[in-house]
Amino acid sequence: MTILISKDTRFIVQGITGREAVDLTRQNLEYGAKIVGGVTPGRAGRDVHGVPVYDSVRDVVKKHGAVEGSIISVPPGFVRDAAFEALENGVRLIVIVTENIPRKEVAQMVELAGLRGARIIGPNCLGIISPGEAKMGGVGGPAANTRQAYSKGPIGVMSRSGGMTTEIASTLTAAGLGQSTCVSIGGDAIVGTSYAELMPLYEADPETQAIAIYSEPGGRMEAELAEWVTTHKSRLPIVAFMAGRFMDEMKGMRFGHAGTIVEGKEDTTAEKIARMERAGISVAERIEEIPQLLKKRMAPQVSRSEPKASEDQKAGR
Repeated sequence: MTILISKDTRFIVQGITGREAVDLTRQNLEYGAKIVGGVTPGRAGRDVHGVPVYDSVRDVVKKHGAVEGSIISVPPGFVRDAAFEALENGVRLIVIVTENIPRKEVAQMVELAGLRGARIIGPNCLGIISPGEAKMGGVGGPAANTRQAYSKGPIGVMSRSGGMTTEIASTLTAAGLGQSTCVSIGGDAIVGTSYAELMPLYEADPETQAIAIYSEPGGRMEAELAEWVTTHKSRLPIVAFMAGRFMDEMKGMRFGHAGTIVEGKEDTTAEKIARMERAGISVAERIEEIPQLLKKRMAPQVSRSEPKASEDQKAGR
């Protein structure tokens, strides 16, 4: 099992003839993704790296049948319409890579997705990867680089930063810890899916045995995660890296992403770290500490799962 995507996930690319989308399409195809079609109004009949282009999502579905997912890579002013079109045509997983989308429109897309039983990842994200299976978005970059950084294994990764998703995965891979599914959730103030909302999926996935996350100052996401972990008594050890600790001395400053504006004490790194630690989440001071902390947290799980030796085995008989 993986969460969200697998080698069998069929998806489309909206805005496929755009420069960034052309690269995304090639990278995903080379990694093994099943892209059944692309959409750019007025460009029907063309193809991008062998993927046929249609005028609408409806035309893709009519030709190829139901599709599970869509990458949206269109200018900010067209994202809401593209997402609504996908949702109204049965798409249940949408990865929005576009940034600078008005908050009101993001909220509208997230609300409609909820009404349709769908899920949005992003906006302003690099997407999802289940190593050795498929990826959906720009996470990892070219396929060769992706295969070098990501490896199949038991660690789920969640990150507000697309680049740090790969940095954490690469650090884990170098330490011999593969990943189950890695999700770049996006760095904006409003995103389609938060850490806490992904936790039930990881919790239900037997392949996932621990979680690594990358966090930043600002927003309520870590507080929601800590509350979820405590309330649901999560089986998964979690190790977090908190960036931007220096921001506690720089009131009102923005660090990195649009969502990292510290508006009060609860948004500070010190308060976030304290809240996560109270929930049993280990916080690493440096990214390179994550693998060792995970191994330490996972050790009791391994020992509990190992069969006990019989008296004969203990005696060497």
